[in-house]
Amino acid sequence: MLKRLRSSTRVNDKRRRVAQSLMRMLFGKPVTLSQEPLPEQGIYRILICHYSHTLGNALLLTPLIQELETIYPGATIDIVTRSQIAEAIYGRYFNVDRLYKLPSHSARHPRTLLRQWRAIRKNQYDLVIDPDPQSQTGRLLLLRANATYKLGFDSPKKSGNVTHAVPVTDAPTSKGKRPVFLLRAALGRPWDMPYPFADIRLSDAERADGRAALQRVLGASGKGKRILGVFANATGPKLLRKEWWLPFLDAFEAAAPDYQCVEIIPAFGRSLLDSRYPAYFSNDLRKLASVLAALDAYTSADCGIMHLSCAARTPTLGIFNTTNAEEWGPYGGLNQIVHAYDMQPADVGRKLAAMLGAPSSVP
Repeated sequence: MLKRLRSSTRVNDKRRRVAQSLMRMLFGKPVTLSQEPLPEQGIYRILICHYSHTLGNALLLTPLIQELETIYPGATIDIVTRSQIAEAIYGRYFNVDRLYKLPSHSARHPRTLLRQWRAIRKNQYDLVIDPDPQSQTGRLLLLRANATYKLGFDSPKKSGNVTHAVPVTDAPTSKGKRPVFLLRAALGRPWDMPYPFADIRLSDAERADGRAALQRVLGASGKGKRILGVFANATGPKLLRKEWWLPFLDAFEAAAPDYQCVEIIPAFGRSLLDSRYPAYFSNDLRKLASVLAALDAYTSADCGIMHLSCAARTPTLGIFNTTNAEEWGPYGGLNQIVHAYDMQPADVGRKLAAMLGAPSSVP
């Protein structure tokens, strides 16, 4: 598994180096830092160039949207995205206007890609933002857009000039906080204030539907108990197998008898915990988020559904055993990181039970 991970990392690094070389050939040297702050007045049309397509990355863009709505309340926000469920994620943000959905695999759909690029080029924006310090495609989209101001990170992995650049070395590690920091730094605002966190903006009706659905799933088994949602799936080396989860759950249940577990079923529609608990399944992102919102707490390894739980405003305990918890970990509200590196499953179960007994607020 580690060998596959190292091989994948080498391939991605090589791809970035090739893209970086091409960008420098096409668009010149890296960015020049601006001496003037980004204006807070006169910006009404904003474009965000966010090329990533994963659920977690798409959800972690919502803190930036919230920050833009606060600073530029009268502006419209367009988003370039590869997320095929972008409407479900961003559709409840009042200021979000148009979504330019690029194909998940652009090389297979050149006509769709070209059509969207032409549509973006037709518009004149006041501000275009490239929030990712690594994506060369995000920078290319920014450079090709028509805009008065262009904002992005000054990073060794980025090329092409912008009107306002912020050194990535000053930015927080967190994927959700970093784009907000970029905007605050460009404006000359303090960046150590509390950060917005992921939010899918469920309506009161959606939350009520989620509570009703969870009650139907639990029946009489959930009466008088707090409910912990467990999602046992993840991708690649983050996946914790059934042999890990069962001793974890045995230890958790012994330490937290006031909790009833419910399994959140993965997209392929099969229990990973031997159907040990009542379970809920949906491929509708907002319905799933509504049920997650009805939980008292949620836990899983680092994955997109973990970020969806955060975005549903459910106290989320993310279990980290491989990926960087400072970069991908949940923050804000009652969300917490469970550092499980080199720990036995039963010890992690007892640790999580103790954390739920006395949750701490993370700014």
